[in-house]
Amino acid sequence: MASTSAMIIPKHIEFVEVGPRDGLQNEAVLVSTVDKLALINRAIAAGARRIEATSFVNPKRVPQMADAEDVCAGLPDRGDVTFIGLVMNLRGAERAIATEKIDQLGAVAVATDTFAMANQGQSSNESVEAAKAIIALAKAEGRTAQCTIAASFGCPFEGEVSDQRIIDMAVAIAEAGPVEIALADTIGVGNPAQVARLVEQIKKAVNPLPVRVHFHNTRNTGLANVWAAVGAGASVIDASLGGLGGCPFAPGAAGNVPSEDVVYMLERAGVSTGMNLDSLIGASQWLSDIMGRKLPGMVAQAPPFPKIG
Repeated sequence: MASTSAMIIPKHIEFVEVGPRDGLQNEAVLVSTVDKLALINRAIAAGARRIEATSFVNPKRVPQMADAEDVCAGLPDRGDVTFIGLVMNLRGAERAIATEKIDQLGAVAVATDTFAMANQGQSSNESVEAAKAIIALAKAEGRTAQCTIAASFGCPFEGEVSDQRIIDMAVAIAEAGPVEIALADTIGVGNPAQVARLVEQIKKAVNPLPVRVHFHNTRNTGLANVWAAVGAGASVIDASLGGLGGCPFAPGAAGNVPSEDVVYMLERAGVSTGMNLDSLIGASQWLSDIMGRKLPGMVAQAPPFPKIG
């Protein structure tokens, strides 16, 4: 298990902004397509070069994502930005590819049967096979794909999930050739020791594929878990502007780690993210106005540090 003294802190991580999809998918307020595109453009202006733009799911189940094709139609033509579309099955993958704007498909496999059934209407093993099929289709169509293992650190229905289960899933998915494997703490139950241990094991199991992490801040351990993951070898970090987010099919799942808080912590620690903190704070404050409430992110509410002038 990785300990603090054994941590090797990298000089750089890759940052993925997931606010336009994961940030908004569980909100009671239906954000307009125009505002979603403004959010994406603000993220790009702040330095984001990988953005989860939308998801191609059943609009009856996730009405917040009903405008997926409209969002894609409005995406800027940026050769330097990878736009990600979350897809749960081949039908969603085909929709994403048909937009001609989605560069990367994001597949999801779920660690437990009960959650997989609630989330995707299939067993955990079936979700692994579906993810592999999505990755194969993406490659055949000249796109890339990645896969997130949901409930990697605990399930809202079944409780504890064994490390070995996640390792076995990651190895199976890696055979399909995704660009990375992501570990998601979908309901925010992970702790830093567990995160360091699992990231280290997955990194070895799927080497040389990168490990990405996706943390929810339900129990206020999100930032600590980001730091533990980075120290254990995760090289890609998901975050959501303002700390918005949640899963419609995971009871009690609260927001993601806030983009501006993650960037503040990592940049202050000497880990480059490629992001501009002032721009992120401005975007978070703008999003707070759009949502009509104060967002969970802390850095946007605090005075600047160090003070300039």
